[in-house]
Amino acid sequence: MRIVITEDSIEVRLSTWQKVLGLLRNITVPLSAVADVQLVEDPLREAMATGTKVGLRLPWLYYVARTIRLDQAFVVRRGVPGISFSVTNGGTLTRVLLSTPEAPALVERLRGA
Repeated sequence: MRIVITEDSIEVRLSTWQKVLGLLRNITVPLSAVADVQLVEDPLREAMATGTKVGLRLPWLYYVARTIRLDQAFVVRRGVPGISFSVTNGGTLTRVLLSTPEAPALVERLRGA
């Protein structure tokens, strides 16, 4: 997975295996629709607490999944901090949670955008 922030959007580019096993596709959200950006110290725990999910789920290890209502997306793994943000553009997706070693820097960058 790669997270790319452009002038007007945040893009989550998944590898082919993440797309297939996680039943997801790349995620692109306009920066104007990004709200409530937070640093999450244990994103795996937060993902596990959200209810029923579809996609790749290895409890206490790795998630590439969406909630059954398709309103939340998770790409998280154990031991890696995460970034969480709300999506306010009125589409189906309302929240994204991602694990990345660059989470603190991404949070600061998105809060400033």
